[in-house]
Amino acid sequence: MTQDTVSVPNKLSRLNELLTSMRRVAVAFSGGTDSALLAAAAARCLGKNAVAVTAYSPTLAMEEQEDAARIAAGIGIRHILLRADELAEEGFRRNGPDRCFHCKKLRFGVLSEWAAQNDIAWIIEGSNVDDVGDYRPGMKAIAAMDNVRSPLLEAGFTKNEIRSLSKDWGLPTWDKPSAACLASRVEYGRPITPDNLKQIEEAERIVRQYAAGQVRVRHHGLIARIEAEVSQFAKLADPEVAADISQKLKTLGFSFVTLDLTGYRMGSLNETL
Repeated sequence: MTQDTVSVPNKLSRLNELLTSMRRVAVAFSGGTDSALLAAAAARCLGKNAVAVTAYSPTLAMEEQEDAARIAAGIGIRHILLRADELAEEGFRRNGPDRCFHCKKLRFGVLSEWAAQNDIAWIIEGSNVDDVGDYRPGMKAIAAMDNVRSPLLEAGFTKNEIRSLSKDWGLPTWDKPSAACLASRVEYGRPITPDNLKQIEEAERIVRQYAAGQVRVRHHGLIARIEAEVSQFAKLADPEVAADISQKLKTLGFSFVTLDLTGYRMGSLNETL
């Protein structure tokens, strides 16, 4: 029997068994759809023996950090903010195709130290079945750590099933757009710095004033490449809107501002690999 033929109630039963067997867990918590469902399930199974931990650094937009705190409060799980500065890691700063490996290794290393100090044996994170086929070097770092597990993946949940169950449970994240750290917007080979991360955060805040749905500003040095959903092209191409966005992004340090006519797609920088 494949995971596709297993019912969601059976997968949920398996998830509950996994969580209960771990006794005390720290949830690697971004506030996204996957980690929110995992945190909610852990809180239901383990109560006060489950804690959500958000690792923050310049790669996490302040809006995402604040959102994570609000979502954790709504779930009713204790929430911890833990500093984890990937920019201290040379392998991350140089921004090669293995950037996410160095990021996850550092983040989960910091989280492991915190968990050990607080007598928590297991760290759990929200990877699911759909993540397996994507280019995700960070999963290699997670797989190498004996105290980190991926219960949603182990139970066989797909992304659509996670969204559906989240909706059933009344979680506000059930239809939350997928997100990624700010570093994922910087073209491979261009060093990651606090300055270009701040440029991206501010640029996306500006573009989101005019475009709904998924928005990314990819950093190509002097070029800001805007990705948005195709349905938003007409708004962004309006002469007054385009001029306003262009002028504001140029004040951030970009010389050229472009709209990618292919539209938003996850991990578009991987297309160059």
